[in-house]
Amino acid sequence: MKYKSVKGMDDILPQDVWLWQELESRARKELESSGYVEIRTPILEETAVFIRGIGETTDIVTKEMFTFSDRKERSLTMRPEGTAPIVRSYIEHSLGNISPVLRLYYIGPMFRAERPQKGRSRQFHQIGVEVIGSFSPYADVEVLAQLDKLLKAFGLSGYVIKLNSLGCKSDKLKFTESLKQYLADKINLLCEDCRNRVGKNVLRVLDCKKESCTQAMRGAPNILDNMCLKCARHFEEVKSSLKALGINFQETKNLVRGLDYYTATVFEITHPALGTQDAIGAGGRYDNLIKDMGGECAGAVGYALGLERIILALKGHAARKPDRNVIYIATLGDAARLEGLKISESLKDGLALPNLVVLRDMGEASLKSQMRSADRQNAKVVIILGEDEMKEKKLTIKDMRPGGSQVSVAAELVVEEVRRILC
Repeated sequence: MKYKSVKGMDDILPQDVWLWQELESRARKELESSGYVEIRTPILEETAVFIRGIGETTDIVTKEMFTFSDRKERSLTMRPEGTAPIVRSYIEHSLGNISPVLRLYYIGPMFRAERPQKGRSRQFHQIGVEVIGSFSPYADVEVLAQLDKLLKAFGLSGYVIKLNSLGCKSDKLKFTESLKQYLADKINLLCEDCRNRVGKNVLRVLDCKKESCTQAMRGAPNILDNMCLKCARHFEEVKSSLKALGINFQETKNLVRGLDYYTATVFEITHPALGTQDAIGAGGRYDNLIKDMGGECAGAVGYALGLERIILALKGHAARKPDRNVIYIATLGDAARLEGLKISESLKDGLALPNLVVLRDMGEASLKSQMRSADRQNAKVVIILGEDEMKEKKLTIKDMRPGGSQVSVAAELVVEEVRRILC
């Protein structure tokens, strides 16, 4: 029987994984330089974490979670998003005692039972940020500025930051009633999903991309008209600060996001390279979530970026694999293979070169075959250890670059000679 990967859960192959590693490395460098520290939560959580955290009527909870009972009949769910588990961990381990404002980031897989399509898989990967412990609009600004900087560090351009505010809990309730009244005589114009949403979570109608729903919502009330003075000032401070920093954004009145925990500032990042499913990331404030899940009241804001979608967007930006300094050690005979292993370790210890890779043959291939392998791996230097070299306690070092030469040196001088060629 020939086995295949589970539909929507794809392998990341060796020829592609370099780009994932590069993005993760750049993310860690950028975030940690700004004081963010990594947190890793389990892939499995109690289902209640997501029902309470995300919202019982959201599409994620009602349609998309991988949920099952374990041997003790406990309901467990594979992590569909990163914020609710981090809030659970924050409360469980009293992480607020570490610092009044805690800056966290995470990188890892998420799972949703969606229909696989371009940029959307059942196992997907996110880079996310959470800042917990501040109600200040400047926390929103910091997070959005960090997001903008991170996307630029990835080499991405052409993205759009869409921005809106949902106001506080009270503002959302008022706007919900206003929206229900507006839709009272337009129910038949909505798609089946949105008809159900009107009674359960009417804000989600604003997020629907179907043409009939878009048309029905053209004259819908604006949430900004239902916002209290405090929330309006918060949003104005966020916008004016982003303008002062030169960070471009597009104010978008129908942006609500699909998770119940959002309040105040919400945002989405889109890219034209992805077509209709153009979101590469999203985030916002969730000032009530920590208290709702049993913790002390604490302001919080964060975002998540989809790695698969960023990689799709980057394909139009000529993402280039970093140049590697490959050294290939070609050996003939058991004694030479053992000596080649010693030389390999001395090169890795003695050469301070970026992206250094030392390769060796582990079989009994001919010298000609090993040279072909070195060529396929784009080796810049080949070190040859055959019977003659072993007898004379010397090495043959071949510079593989155009116009490169070949020299014979004493074994103890190998690091120095390779450094001379590559540096």
